[in-house]
Amino acid sequence: MAMAYEKDTIAAVATPAGTGAVALVRLSGAGSWGVAEAVFRGKGRLAARRVVYGNLVDEEGRIIDDVLVTAFRGPGSYTGEDTVEIACHGGMLVTRRVLELVLRNGARAAEAGEFTRRAFLNGKLDLTQAEAVMDVIGAQSDLALRAAHRQLEGRLGNVLVGLRDELVEVLAHVEAWIDFPEEDIDPDTGVVLREKTVRVAEGVERLMATAEQGRLLREGVRTVIAGAPNAGKSSLLNRMLGFERALVSEQAGTTRDSIEETINLGGIPVRLVDTAGLRSETADPLEAAGMARTRRELGTADLLLEVVDASQPPAGELEGGESLPVRRLLLLNKADLGVDSGWEGRGGLRVSCRTGEGMDEVVKAVVELIAGVPGEGGDVDAAVNARHAGCLRRAAAALRAAEGQLAAEAAPEFTALDLREALEAMGEVTGRTDVEDLLGVIFARFCIGK
Repeated sequence: MAMAYEKDTIAAVATPAGTGAVALVRLSGAGSWGVAEAVFRGKGRLAARRVVYGNLVDEEGRIIDDVLVTAFRGPGSYTGEDTVEIACHGGMLVTRRVLELVLRNGARAAEAGEFTRRAFLNGKLDLTQAEAVMDVIGAQSDLALRAAHRQLEGRLGNVLVGLRDELVEVLAHVEAWIDFPEEDIDPDTGVVLREKTVRVAEGVERLMATAEQGRLLREGVRTVIAGAPNAGKSSLLNRMLGFERALVSEQAGTTRDSIEETINLGGIPVRLVDTAGLRSETADPLEAAGMARTRRELGTADLLLEVVDASQPPAGELEGGESLPVRRLLLLNKADLGVDSGWEGRGGLRVSCRTGEGMDEVVKAVVELIAGVPGEGGDVDAAVNARHAGCLRRAAAALRAAEGQLAAEAAPEFTALDLREALEAMGEVTGRTDVEDLLGVIFARFCIGK
């Protein structure tokens, strides 16, 4: 049941702060039309799904701005409530004046994510779709945008609803068995229930398997460029970016801190991190601090680009061994100066960050290493996020426990407990359970006006 404050009329600027041609002030709630009518003098009256031109005027009759007003009647709106959208000029001062005007006339300032929260509470979206709104806004690549749109369409929710409905059937049968103990469950029915439980568990586990792919789509592939001082790490960063982002010098140790930039490779965001050079020892405390940071960066990397000066003999491997990322690519830089014979048989790509030689092969190799992120034709319609994965992990464990109970022909009460736990965990993904605290966590990361 909606809390009292959720019945207020809310207002917020729905466009980014700054100067632009147009800004949008959005209102939602039962009083939104009344607030708009109190400040708007138009060429016609407000009507559902109709754009009306006119002026916004303050209490003294002074014109604040000429605007376009679009009104919607609930439930045929984004939030499911009566809403009004005021398109005004995009200056920071005029936008603030428009917002202040509607706030003085009965609206209150919206909280972060409150419009989308109301859409969820009014049944316009499930939780996976609500989260997809921010995924669409924050998408950094075509693949991420496509996955977000799939989730916004409700495809992930539909997959879960199908699994949940099948689980409800199993639980209903077990509950009936508990309520009517004199009706012993026959072995064939027990086998069928177990098979259905396994099928649901496998479906949940398939969704869980997309969590890492979802992280890479949303956050980007964290790609650390590492190697000895003066190997050409900063030059590689500049080449891959296509502009001079990092200072480059013949003097070793120029880079003391990590530099991060994001590029798009093969439709996937790649976060390039240029790091301080690594050597066995140094007397410079600032360089030592930079090297320590490099080692920390290596510990969180999804992909390692190890850059070496191939014109010189090999001088040892990067520290870290098995703790280094599984995805690794050795780049034999300065190949234009000739490659030392010590690098023969070590693999790697011959490149020259000075001339650009081999850079096309580097990009191709990186794309191949990060392949597997779901795109068109993937096994699932959307990649789950960390919250989904946590819920699904609990559901899968409970389902496997229920499977064991059914296999052992244990008391049905134990099976029912596991099945209920799985059902509740799956329901948390889409919001089909009592998750008031959960809503606060999810919508707190939304921007104001969304």
